[in-house]
Amino acid sequence: MPNLRDMVCLVTGASRGVGKGTAMQLADNGATCYITGRSLDRLVSVQEEVIITTFCKDARENGLSGKVVPVQCDHANDREVEELFELIARENNGRLDLLVNNATAANAWAFEHSDECFWDQPLDSWDIMNRVGLRNNYLCAVHASRLMVKQRRGLIVNISSIAGVSVQTPVLSVCKVGLDRMAWDCAQDLKKYDVACISFWPGLVRTEMVQEAKDAFIARSKTFAWIYEHSESSQFTGRCISHLLVDPDLMKKTGKILLSSDVAADFNFKDVDGRSPVSMRSIKSIVGSGGSTGLAECIPECFKLPLWLFTSMATLVKQLPKQTSRYE
Repeated sequence: MPNLRDMVCLVTGASRGVGKGTAMQLADNGATCYITGRSLDRLVSVQEEVIITTFCKDARENGLSGKVVPVQCDHANDREVEELFELIARENNGRLDLLVNNATAANAWAFEHSDECFWDQPLDSWDIMNRVGLRNNYLCAVHASRLMVKQRRGLIVNISSIAGVSVQTPVLSVCKVGLDRMAWDCAQDLKKYDVACISFWPGLVRTEMVQEAKDAFIARSKTFAWIYEHSESSQFTGRCISHLLVDPDLMKKTGKILLSSDVAADFNFKDVDGRSPVSMRSIKSIVGSGGSTGLAECIPECFKLPLWLFTSMATLVKQLPKQTSRYE
């Protein structure tokens, strides 16, 4: 894994899930990683877990292990977000190498309401999804850019998903496609300062919430069990970002949508459990997700659709069944 010693990183929304896993990997590779969330207790718990389980013997002996710095922050509060970046700048002489925009206030909302028709969803759904998941991520990109432009280096990663192109529910799709477009537009302004901005799509991630809801998802979709079996750990994204952070060709990727499995293939690494999660754009994944799981196991994963074709086809995928509207 890359040596991130002396690098300063910020992962928002890191008390659990992808944010937590990403922070663990960045620290394990030597970075100083600031993590945010609304619950300081949860953040301290992540810090303790990093110290206990992530710092392997070899890393300690070689001096590669970094550290996690918990900072309580409500990302719906603009002033708290501003103070977060002031703190990082003050403690690191203005240095910030990486921002991972992962904060959202809508994980629970997505699990509770994504199977409802949009008019049956709570009236504040737009704000729940987009105030933190989109607006705040833009503000974080603004504050991070002001530090990175001065140092003429840096990477901003928006954690997005295929929900921006597949049939989901309006407030979720708008949030994700907004993150994708934001990465492209920000990249154009940042390019001449050697600061990169990308949108990053993990596959299905075995977060705590996904594991808890596994049986419910299988009840809605019989193919979910196969998809889950070929999913990613919550640390896989961190492995991908660690490699991107030291990639000499990073600026060639700026503004683009990058899939986790494609990054892993480019840098030739596997997940923390030694497995290689199946690529969303592979024929294997498309066939398996479509229900032909037996046939999918016979297809080599090397056969993949170009990203433009994959995203075009994703718009045609049948939507998961919705609940009967109470307004019928």
